[in-house]
Amino acid sequence: MPSAKVTLNGAVLAESDQIVIVEGNLYFPPDAINSEHFAENERHTTCHWKGVADYFDIKVDGAESGNAAWVYRDPSPAAERIRDYVAFYGHKVDIES
Repeated sequence: MPSAKVTLNGAVLAESDQIVIVEGNLYFPPDAINSEHFAENERHTTCHWKGVADYFDIKVDGAESGNAAWVYRDPSPAAERIRDYVAFYGHKVDIES
């Protein structure tokens, strides 16, 4: 499995060697997430094959990145392997892989 780390303003948001790659996005397992920096917001989107995604704003020491991460809590059967895994927008956080 590939290893990756996500940071914002020097704080580690996620780090794991158990990531899943779907459509070019790195999905991190729930136990790899440093949830103290995450605040769920009201945004939701629907993917025709994965289901409904819930979004998070990320806040670190005064730096904020809105809608920077998302999760599929109840994915379609085709996307079951990313249930509760969190992905990030690379232009809103720093991703090292």
